Amino acid sequence: MTTLDFTPFYRSFIGFDHLAGLMDAAARNEKQPAYPPYNIEVTGEDQYRITMAVAGFDQHELSIETEHNKLVVKGQKADKTEDRRFLHQGIAERNFERKFQLSDYIKVTGANVHSGLLHIELVREVPEALKPRRINIGQSQPSTLLTQQNAANSETPALTVASNS
Repeated sequence: MTTLDFTPFYRSFIGFDHLAGLMDAAARNEKQPAYPPYNIEVTGEDQYRITMAVAGFDQHELSIETEHNKLVVKGQKADKTEDRRFLHQGIAERNFERKFQLSDYIKVTGANVHSGLLHIELVREVPEALKPRRINIGQSQPSTLLTQQNAANSETPALTVASNS
């Protein structure tokens, strides 16, 4: 498993309070429970996957919503009318709501449930206008510049000093 450390990049953010805003928002949010467990993995250059353990939930009992750079995943168990008695209940069947703060330009491209795992596919789509672009540096003709400078210097009238003898 590879863990990425972005600390060196934070030092180069000057004049941006985006990270401070994220920290404040995290402090204001209620503490999220550890249920259900999840993984976030990098699947490509600008592609990510969130995998959540949702064993016991059917597809129709799960919902995924995005709004204002926030991803909200909810699991709402259907009320069972059966009267069940347990000697031991170790499988969690409780409802949940898990929130993820998304970076700018992150879009959810799909989701599926397989073998008790919910997979949410994400991609970062930066608009062309905001992508870095390379600017070519042209080469001027040095002889042309020197000729122009010499011509400008020759047009300047020479000063003559008259002496009285």
